[in-house]
Amino acid sequence: MMQIKTFNKISASGLDVFDKTKYEVSEEADAPVGAIVRSAALHDVTFPESLLAIARAGAGTNNIPVERCAEEGIVVFNTPGANANAVKELVLAGLLISSRRVIPAIEWAKTLKGNGAEVTKLVEKGKSAFVGPEIKGKNLGVIGLGAIGVQVANAANHLGMHVYGYDPFLSINSAWNLTHNAIRAMDMKEIFENCDYITVHVPLTNDTKGFLNAEAFAAMKEGVRILNFSRADLVNAADMIAALEAGKVAAYVTDFPTDEMLGVDGVIAIPHLGASTPESEDNCAQMAAHELIDYIENGNIENSVNMPSITMPRSGVKRICVIHKNIPNILSTITSTVAKDNINIENMVNKSRGDNAYTMLDICGGDFEQIADSVRGVSGVIRVRIV
Repeated sequence: MMQIKTFNKISASGLDVFDKTKYEVSEEADAPVGAIVRSAALHDVTFPESLLAIARAGAGTNNIPVERCAEEGIVVFNTPGANANAVKELVLAGLLISSRRVIPAIEWAKTLKGNGAEVTKLVEKGKSAFVGPEIKGKNLGVIGLGAIGVQVANAANHLGMHVYGYDPFLSINSAWNLTHNAIRAMDMKEIFENCDYITVHVPLTNDTKGFLNAEAFAAMKEGVRILNFSRADLVNAADMIAALEAGKVAAYVTDFPTDEMLGVDGVIAIPHLGASTPESEDNCAQMAAHELIDYIENGNIENSVNMPSITMPRSGVKRICVIHKNIPNILSTITSTVAKDNINIENMVNKSRGDNAYTMLDICGGDFEQIADSVRGVSGVIRVRIV
């Protein structure tokens, strides 16, 4: 019986994906082959040698030591797109509440309690303080056109907004799914200069950290409204506060509250509710489970953040799965090592991602464990297993 370890409460519909005749799923698993995590921090966790893969039930993997996992031969998966609709819906809500001042208006209305028949008159007299523009006909800039960004762009287009999209790494799938009405921005400067609303959907990296800063705000239109449903550190907090105080930014909606942003006029801080829907949690858990199962049982990798995506139909009696360094001549050394005892390689696939690479070989005949041991002896090989 193979063990799957959970680090958080995971949707039951996702855990039900595991065949109970093959897998035992629990928080107490001491020799797991796979793990599913949501938000639990794993940077200080020591992983057992049995662990083959970790699946994050969500898109971000900041809570997982991705590079260390690669060094230990542990594949890290995420579930891009599984929570996209949930986040998209909250972004649309963010667009509206950044414009129409709905939240302060609701809070003000509560203060009228006890005025009896005068409430109606007071409402009519005071509502002008909460006037805000419609989003129809306005320009929305979408920075990052992954699964979420594309859905936001398409929905905003349906609501009558003019959509500018920017993503230098736009995938073919995203391009196919993106509305043909979207205007392709050649750089972020074009977004800044033309858009009344800007929403960011990019990962947090060394290159994107704090990229929305004083210089960026200076290039934007007066009264721009900015939405951040990706990561807090994409925005330079001090520069954002200064831009809000100066009126350059009319509103900042973020799903990632920080101490310095709380209570600042113009900041609408939402407590990380982007993927907090039962549908999203179910989708993420199910997708994570399927990724783990396909890797554990077949060696296929899809949606990994530290290894190349690679799949191959089964054709041999056994499959050798090799995680190794992306260095010269290692592939030829692996194949010659496998074939040295007249072992026939029925099919093979190899891909690399940065410093790491992954090779699958379907073979027929021979002592499979002995072959695996021989491959483990190749310099640069990190992990070998037979499936």
